Amino acid sequence: MPLNGACLCGQTTIVVNSGYDNQQTSGSAFSTNFLAPQKDVTITGPVKTYDSKADSGATVSRVFCGNCGSAITHKSASFGENQAVQTGNFRDAKDIPFGVEIWTKDRWSGLTPIKDIGQFRKNPWEEA
Repeated sequence: MPLNGACLCGQTTIVVNSGYDNQQTSGSAFSTNFLAPQKDVTITGPVKTYDSKADSGATVSRVFCGNCGSAITHKSASFGENQAVQTGNFRDAKDIPFGVEIWTKDRWSGLTPIKDIGQFRKNPWEEA
């Protein structure tokens, strides 16, 4: 069953037509994402892309709504044929279980690890 989502203003929508592999990444205190095959992700509406460099030196392409600025997804060579999809655009995101926590080296001091999931100091998909 597809997973359907939309940005804050509703002008940009995203549909993921596959299962997903959830992961947590760091962007501030929290940024929750899941990996989905790029071929299964359809984004419509006004989007913009911003490219930045990861700690590894790889380029990360961040896609966001061109109207309200909501983060939609990001792609990096380290994800292969997948892309990280921001969960905040999906009403049912609260029902997706966490799979791993990454960038735990940057965890805020008052926050504790999520029990019973993988813990990675950096991105496990990038070379150290």
